Amino acid sequence: MHPARVTLRDIIRFCLTFGMLLGAAADAGAAAFSDSAGRAVPVPERVTKVFPAGPPAGIFLYMLAPDLMAGWTRSPRPDERDLMPQAYAHLPEIGRLTGRGGSANLETVLASKPDLILDYGSLRPTYISLADRVQAQTGIPYVLIDGSFDQIPAAFRATGNLIGRPAEGEAKAREAERILADLAAVRQSLSVGSSAPRVYYGRGADGLRTGVGGSINSELLKYAGAVNVAEEVASSGNLASVSMEQVLAWNPDVILTTDPNFYERVWSDEVWATLGAVKAGRVYLSPTLPFGWFDRPPSANRLIGLRWLLAVLYPDRFAGELEPETRAFYRTFYHLELTDAQLAKVLGPGTRPGTGRSK
Repeated sequence: MHPARVTLRDIIRFCLTFGMLLGAAADAGAAAFSDSAGRAVPVPERVTKVFPAGPPAGIFLYMLAPDLMAGWTRSPRPDERDLMPQAYAHLPEIGRLTGRGGSANLETVLASKPDLILDYGSLRPTYISLADRVQAQTGIPYVLIDGSFDQIPAAFRATGNLIGRPAEGEAKAREAERILADLAAVRQSLSVGSSAPRVYYGRGADGLRTGVGGSINSELLKYAGAVNVAEEVASSGNLASVSMEQVLAWNPDVILTTDPNFYERVWSDEVWATLGAVKAGRVYLSPTLPFGWFDRPPSANRLIGLRWLLAVLYPDRFAGELEPETRAFYRTFYHLELTDAQLAKVLGPGTRPGTGRSK
């Protein structure tokens, strides 16, 4: 008789079963970590590799302990890699478990042999269910950490303890607390009501997608003491499409965007050019290297985005702080001492107060 042929499906099935057995055995001796969703997750005493479940988790882990990363959910582009230490710029692409189009599968997770899976961000039931399912199928601890903006310091402390890096977690938490405390003091000193800058956030090449009230995509505006003109727009999600007529009726004081194509268009388009923000040269392109500052993705990288917002919304008070704060942030959180050329690349045309048109 010939021996039965072993297929890839058989191997994966065996690995999943074996993973569950190992997980069950490890549970007996592992310490229980209570994650942000209230789940008691058995974690190993020593963590040497972590699988980030999605882009926010990947950036958060990179900021805290890049040497523990199993890889990037998406390989960095060349311009992004240029602003990372080379030791981390070329980590493998492992895909994502979370969100639409999740590209990582259980075979990928098992092949990378992580000690735990980390997700950072939303605690909605969908993410909790995913964590429970993947942990049960693989036997790999799957931890959820709250990604709310005001919880960033607590997230650094909790994750630092989780991965055996309490000193690093505490250092990052204290720096995040310093930034948040400075920003809280600024908000208290700023006048409210009619004097608060009215801001429109335009996404897409035509600038007619925007973040609505309660959206994580435009969450930073409230922390910067600004008014989101689209606050009352009804939408079933975080983003909504609006008409040009509506933008004209709002006539915002400031326009922000993350789209370079829209930023170039706004100056020459006859309709957009009638807006007060365009006439005053108060249209700004959010920095995006190596990660977005204002949006995309909503991780702890938004700390520097809030510093940027203060500079562009209140240039008389904060424009002079933008460059030194950028250097300090990249040194502390991105493990990079920026050269003058790199700083100019990060704070390119349209990102600084007073730069006006990029051409």
